[in-house]
Parts: sequence; C-alpha cells; structure tokens
Amino acid sequence: MSEQAVNAQAVEQIVPELVQLIIEALNLELQPQDVDPDAPLYGEGMGLDSIDMLEIALVISKRYGFQMRSDNENNQKIFASPRALAAHIAQHRTQ
Repeated sequence: MSEQAVNAQAVEQIVPELVQLIIEALNLELQPQDVDPDAPLYGEGMGLDSIDMLEIALVISKRYGFQMRSDNENNQKIFASPRALAAHIAQHRTQ
C-alpha cells in the first residue's frame, strides 16, 4: 500500500489513540485535547527527545504489531507529528 493510499479516516481514528498512548508511555503531563496533531513530536511541539522516540517506537511495536526501525531513512518524516506517525501506523499496522 502506498502512502497516498492510506485511508484518511483510518489516520484520523488513530491520532487520538496514538496521542493517548504517547502521553501514557512517557508519563507526560498533557491532556490529549491539548496536543496539536500537526505539531512536531521532537523538540518544540510536544518537546520530546531521542530517548522518548525510542520509547514511542517500542510501544507502537507492541500496540500495532510492526517494528519501527531506527535506521529507517524516513524516520524524520515518520516522527514529524502525531498525524504523520498515525499515517505510518495506518499503512503498516498488523493489529
């Protein structure tokens, strides 16, 4: 399935679930409704760092049934925002 073929409705369903998963996994003091789905995950936006990204990749692997790879050349794009990450999950999930 190409990125263009990812169902926008599926992405929109995953975004709030993903934001909640990130908040819980990292014990963030944020409310899901306060997170902009298009704001950066890394640095500004949610203010996450590289260790946080590793933790997110781990919980995504467990929850959605596919491996996130640290050597993926598209990681910067994949982890750009909650919506970008949700689109990647919608494309690759097995669960």
